[in-house]
Amino acid sequence: MIGKRIKELRLKNGLTQKQLGDLINVTKVSICCYENGTRTPTLDTLHQLSNYFKKDINYFLGNDEYVFSDNDSDYGISMAIEEIQFIEEIRKTPSLHEKIINDPKRTAQLINKKIG
Repeated sequence: MIGKRIKELRLKNGLTQKQLGDLINVTKVSICCYENGTRTPTLDTLHQLSNYFKKDINYFLGNDEYVFSDNDSDYGISMAIEEIQFIEEIRKTPSLHEKIINDPKRTAQLINKKIG
């Protein structure tokens, strides 16, 4: 997850691996390794990435969006962007969305059985 997030932000900001490395005081090779998942950034490096991109460190770990319940503003949950995108895709198919909402546990079991 960390590497994917670094790469997404780097590309979104129009930076090369070398440019990003220079900005946070690591080598191009380090950025490449982070993005490929062959090396994990140190906490200090994550802090520098967090400061540069103006993202919470949790973003790089996959917990990046706090989503509130529609009917209870006191309830919320942290969700990765990918989870939110998955839900948005499900909502594009109303019949599937309805089935999942009506019996989420059963639907998850059926999906797991089918792809597991």
